[in-house]
Parts: sequence; C-alpha cells; structure tokens
Amino acid sequence: MKKICFVLAMLLLLALPMTGCARDYSKEITVCNWGDYIDMETVKAFEKETGIKVNYVTVQSNEELYSKMKMGGVSYDVIFPSDYMVGRMVEEGMIQKLDFANIPNFDEYIDEGLRNPEYDPQNEYSVPYAWGTVGLIYNKTMVDEPVTSWSILWDEKYKGQILMFDNSRDAIGIALKKLGYSYNTTDETQLREALDELKKQKPLVQAWVMDQVFNKMESGEAAIAPYYTGDYFLMLENNEDLEVVIPEEGSNYYVDAMCVPSTARNKEGAELFIDYMTRPENIAKNVEYISYSSPSEEARDLMDPEVADRPICYPTTEEMKQYEVYLNLPYDTRMLYNELWVELFAN
Repeated sequence: MKKICFVLAMLLLLALPMTGCARDYSKEITVCNWGDYIDMETVKAFEKETGIKVNYVTVQSNEELYSKMKMGGVSYDVIFPSDYMVGRMVEEGMIQKLDFANIPNFDEYIDEGLRNPEYDPQNEYSVPYAWGTVGLIYNKTMVDEPVTSWSILWDEKYKGQILMFDNSRDAIGIALKKLGYSYNTTDETQLREALDELKKQKPLVQAWVMDQVFNKMESGEAAIAPYYTGDYFLMLENNEDLEVVIPEEGSNYYVDAMCVPSTARNKEGAELFIDYMTRPENIAKNVEYISYSSPSEEARDLMDPEVADRPICYPTTEEMKQYEVYLNLPYDTRMLYNELWVELFAN
C-alpha cells in the first residue's frame, strides 16, 4: 500500500510542473505586419495598458504572408493584408469575422469612404490600417530626364540601376499599366504580353526587391524603383536627392487592413489590439511614423501638418481617377500569375 501511495505521489509531483508550464495564450498575441510599418512605442503602450504581450513578426509581401499561413506551422492573431489579399483570404476561409462590439473605434473614427470596400463589402472581416499609392522613386543626380512614365523602367540607359518589385502582382501590374491594360485584367493574352515586357526588362534589372529597396535607394546604389509613395518620405530622410512621381499611365491605390486569421489563438486580444490601433491618437502616431495615409480624418487633424498635407499622400477626387485598386482575381487567373512568375525566372 505504501509503495502504491508513493508511486501516486510521485506521479502527482511530476504532473504539477506540466500544468504550471502550460502556455496561457489569453495573455499574449502574435502580430504579423510589414517591415518597419508600425511605431513600436505604440505597441509597448498597448502592452502596458492591457497586460497583453505582443509577439511582433514581419513579412515582406502579401504573397509571403499567404504562403506562410497556407503552409501552416505559424499562428498569428493579427495580420495586415492588402485589399486584394483580404478578398482572397475571405474566399479561402483563412480569416474570420470580427466582433465589432469589441472594436467600437471603427464606427466612431474610420472614414466613410473606406467602409464597405469591394474586398469586404459588408465590413465583416477587416478594419483599415493605412492606405497609399504606388509611384516611381528616382535619384535626381542619376536620372537626367523628366520621369513621367512606367516605360523608364525599360530604358537601357539605366541598365543595372533599375529595381523592380519582388512580387508577381505588383511587377506584372506595372507591365500591364505600361501596355495600357487594367491591373485587374483576366485576359490571358494581355497577361502574357505583360510577361513578354518583363522578359525584355529582365536584363536591365539590378535586383527584384521589397524591403531591400530602402538601402539601395538611400545609398545611391540604384537610380530608380517603383515603390509605395509613403516609403519615399522615409527614404528622403536619408537621401535628399530622391524624388517621386505618379506615372501618366496611372497607378495602384491600396488599403492595408487589420484582420484576424481563422487559426488565431486569442481573438479577443486581437480585437482589443485592432481597436487600440484605431484610436485617432494611435493612428496619428503610426501614420506619422510610416508616412502613409490616414484612414481617419480625426487622426489626420492630430498629425503634424507637414505630414498630413502631403499632396501625393492625399490625392484629390480628380486625381484619384488615375488610380486603380487591385481586386481579388479569379482562381484561374491567380494560377496563371504563378505560372508567369515562375516562367520569368526560369532561365
């Protein structure tokens, strides 16, 4: 009997540490965002206010985010996909509906013009974080002509000094715009024409980049790159020779949103974080830090006027006509994009 009691006691003691080490996911969230796309002081303030620890990780593109989530083995509570990727993730059941009772700042402060978008028409899955446009960033000491068109990215004079987006949607999209087509075409002939353009451009390209664009443009290693206009202002701080324009053929207008994956471990904590990031004072801090465009007029009123009044960040209604938003493309077209992207780098 004593032996049995001893064994039972030992089993109980062994079980105690196991219970004590069980991870309490209600006390933490994992946030996956783009590189250098948030004021970390805001994140620290959220942790202090709520007692919730934020595990912060980054990815470089929507496609990388999608691949990591699709492959599994990662668990995020808050993600920041762009418009078209939100639509795709809704379609594939990768993100879940939000409880807006936990996000009252959405109704209170997000601009009407950003509500009920095509990618989330009932506003069930996403909350706008920031928005912006894509432009051509160039070094005035290295480019000796007016920059007005996407075609400069095909100019042999700048061979070895051209950077290009390292994701299929943006790169193929630029080729489509150069040809006068829509970003959202599903016409295979037009998409293959765009691939032919990228093949012609390939020998001229120094590198296909995402976050690497900062070092290359700031250091003068490259002369010209298509990139997000908000990031231009961050580069300008380190290189006053840089300029940005919107090409005459038109460009992309996009919204980055906050969403909760279907596999989130702490949905309530995630919604608390989203609501916190939607307070005007926090939007203002983040937009000033990342130099993108505010989704809230109340937040814009709190910002430094030098940042809040940048024309390229807040186009007029008339200027907005030259922009086109990415839509979630049909499955067959998305698979064709993958095929074309692989073919571009096949040899």
